[in-house]
Amino acid sequence: MGSSNSDYVLYQYTPNLVCAVIFVALFALTTTFHLYQRIRTCAKYFNPFIVGGIFQIIGYAARAVSHFHTTSTTLYAMQTLLILLAPTLYAASIYMVLGRVITFLHGDHLSYVPVRYMTKIFVFGDVLSFILQGAGGGVMSSGSGSAKALVAGQWIIVAGLCVQLVFFGAFLITSMLFHYRIVRSPTHQSENLIDIGGLIPRDWRGLLFALYTVSVLILVRSIYRVIEFTQGNSGYVISNEVFLYVFDSAMMFLVMLVMNVFHPSIVLRIDQRLGTTESKSELPRGETV
Repeated sequence: MGSSNSDYVLYQYTPNLVCAVIFVALFALTTTFHLYQRIRTCAKYFNPFIVGGIFQIIGYAARAVSHFHTTSTTLYAMQTLLILLAPTLYAASIYMVLGRVITFLHGDHLSYVPVRYMTKIFVFGDVLSFILQGAGGGVMSSGSGSAKALVAGQWIIVAGLCVQLVFFGAFLITSMLFHYRIVRSPTHQSENLIDIGGLIPRDWRGLLFALYTVSVLILVRSIYRVIEFTQGNSGYVISNEVFLYVFDSAMMFLVMLVMNVFHPSIVLRIDQRLGTTESKSELPRGETV
């Protein structure tokens, strides 16, 4: 391959070809379905989510090729960076969904964080995390595989992951507090938009629980990544590939699958039975559909 090679040990194992190919296929399936849902519902706020899925596909494809080229720093940086950054893109869409839910239910007064600033605040943290993690990956790839560059890049990535943890934790608390307050003091819209059928409510309550689920999955994954990078390239976690597939690959696939099953457009775009539709006036100020 026409990629740079390194005498420094990039992997403590040979990347598993079968697992990488399986996740290329899984992410391709769920991303394709998300693209279909995006086109069908015009949910522009889910564009970052779809790009995250594309990152995963390319990242695991690069990882599959790395099975045959374990010394390629180009492939190593590509798969590390794309798989690492994908959840940051998921987060951007998830942040935008909460603001829309609150506005859709006319519950602005029940949110501790003003809705007009909510998306801006959380997406700012997301962008900062993205930049730091991207910069860390850039340092790793520009160092031609030197130990010094890899270590420096890993610590920059850790900083980005810590930013992600702080903002995601704040987002989760904000969501739960709003949920608690609107249950205690329901708005007219929230009471009229309740689906009493089925085990899992297909209304705003179900959507909030879906957001909690994917948020916890991303938080656990980010904690795993912090542990991985703080231990260094010879640490126990990074030296055992099974951790990657259990705490990152599988969890991020579940994130995409959960949002396939409970796509926000089910609640935010239209509820046929109740005859309720989303209009631009119901969006958080400064945002479009």
